[in-house]
Amino acid sequence: MSHIPGIHSAGMRAFLMRTCLADHLAPSVARAAAEVLRRAGVQVRVPAGQTCCGQPAWSIGLPDEARPVARRALRAFAGPEPVVVPSGSCAAMVRHGYPELFRGTPDEPQAVEMAQRTVELSQFMHSHGLEPQAVAGGSVTYHDSCHMLRILGERDSPRAVLAGVEGLELREMEATEVCCGFGGSFSVGFPEVSGKLGEDKARHAAATGADELIACDLSCLLHITGRARRTGIPLRARHLAELLAG
Repeated sequence: MSHIPGIHSAGMRAFLMRTCLADHLAPSVARAAAEVLRRAGVQVRVPAGQTCCGQPAWSIGLPDEARPVARRALRAFAGPEPVVVPSGSCAAMVRHGYPELFRGTPDEPQAVEMAQRTVELSQFMHSHGLEPQAVAGGSVTYHDSCHMLRILGERDSPRAVLAGVEGLELREMEATEVCCGFGGSFSVGFPEVSGKLGEDKARHAAATGADELIACDLSCLLHITGRARRTGIPLRARHLAELLAG
């Protein structure tokens, strides 16, 4: 990954985007992400004015509804520091969605600039050699979320970060690159397909015999564990940030 503005060998600083899912459903993920960064020596700023990145409206084809929400993010994260996001999905929205969403508007330069300095949590750690200050015995399996894998093109950073956790074994699951079925509004429009994909993912994760499932996207984890509970598949799961925070 190319160099990210605002990062130096000493006195590293970064914004943290909490994500609205973490805010409302699992605030432990945002707290864990902040703790992981601070332990790694990063000065973390969490802007109070942030809300949603605008992805829900953008993904269902409502750019006029997405733009005011995304514009709020542009204002909240104004500055030179990188924006670290504990979500491949939200990071992908900013990096790839914002330049298109604001194309031809007065906000386009700021949108492009923010896109260039926004990065998912494991990418940020791996690209700057930030070792996880964590010890975790046992084993995990890892789920590749679609936005992380296909839009950000990222497969290696989460695994590199996991490899840096002392005492932890990674057990790869079958079909790890296959979608879990959530897909935001896809799960509402196509519940039967979504549910089947989620159940398959839960079964693949459980079949590894790993102690828990790890992912970089809370939305995937909520969907997979929800299907696991509904179908009686024994499966524990945590966000990568929660594992690293201990």
